[in-house]
Amino acid sequence: MYNHILLPTDGSEVSARAVDAGIGLAKALMARVYALHVIAPFQSMAYMSQIIPQSESSYTAESVRWAERYLGEVRDKCQQAGVYCDSDYLIDKHPCDVILRMAREKGCDLIVMGSHGWRGLTRLLLGSETQKVLVHSELPVLVCH
Repeated sequence: MYNHILLPTDGSEVSARAVDAGIGLAKALMARVYALHVIAPFQSMAYMSQIIPQSESSYTAESVRWAERYLGEVRDKCQQAGVYCDSDYLIDKHPCDVILRMAREKGCDLIVMGSHGWRGLTRLLLGSETQKVLVHSELPVLVCH
């Protein structure tokens, strides 16, 4: 049915549940997994008249460490389940666009993602990135809560 499943992850609890569901499905279908994390680009923040000091290089280095941690967890779970896993992180301000582009480039035929992530924890409805993926995807999307 599905041969290549895209698992976007942001490290949130909901995302982790979606990853587990996606890996379980991949194992049952003998499919492979492509794990993806999208890093938001650096933005300087101003508070009153002062710029909060954080350099772009320290932000990027810390973000890459978190990305590697999240993706490493997915790779470890896939290895334990006997599922082939490839993974990447990319820096972009539009996670939805990256998810859809990488699904096409990697030849994925299903996207499994959480109903909301870190940015959507305070929302009552689906997270904005999940909603955008649902609206714009040509592929089936399995949303986990």
